[in-house]
Amino acid sequence: MKKFILVLTSIFLAGCSVLGIRSASEPDYEVLNDYQHIQIRKYPPLVIVQTEVNEDYKESSSQGFNRLAGYIFGNNKNDQKMTMTAPVFQEQESTRLAMTVPVIEQKNHQIWLMAFVLPQKYSSAATAPKPLDADVLIKEIPSKKVAVIKYSGSLSEQGIEEKSEELKNWLLKKGFKPISNSRSAAYDPPWTLPFLRRNEVHIDIE
Repeated sequence: MKKFILVLTSIFLAGCSVLGIRSASEPDYEVLNDYQHIQIRKYPPLVIVQTEVNEDYKESSSQGFNRLAGYIFGNNKNDQKMTMTAPVFQEQESTRLAMTVPVIEQKNHQIWLMAFVLPQKYSSAATAPKPLDADVLIKEIPSKKVAVIKYSGSLSEQGIEEKSEELKNWLLKKGFKPISNSRSAAYDPPWTLPFLRRNEVHIDIE
């Protein structure tokens, strides 16, 4: 049953084909600067549904996706089905470990956060259906400025890390100040030909 849901969800995700044709809506954003493979964008406020998984990248991708897919397929208090949007966000979370002095922020590579952007008709967290799964949360994200690096190919933890470093180095060279961890943004289902896939890494900036 879980495999069937995953396949069905993948079909639903972004309404794409093996040829990379996308029909799913994505958040409206303004391109402030375009440097070809890197853009500076301004995103409007968004409402997202998210979940946290304490597993490695591969397992967290599967568990997180299934939880969020369940929510948009009707596992909510309204039994309401929603249209999937793109992209799917995924990022590693940072955890604060209380030492004597100082308090150190350390990245825990076993904790991943995955999020879907809800359709635009949900203007606030209060308007979105309430999840039935306690591990699924609705959040409001304020408008922000984001640096984005675009790439194609298969989505992997190594690829995300490499593009994150490339984007961080570029921001440092250009004088931009990052104010968030990097996060992956995926627009296509797994069967899309790798060279046609649209992948991105996002970092919020001042």
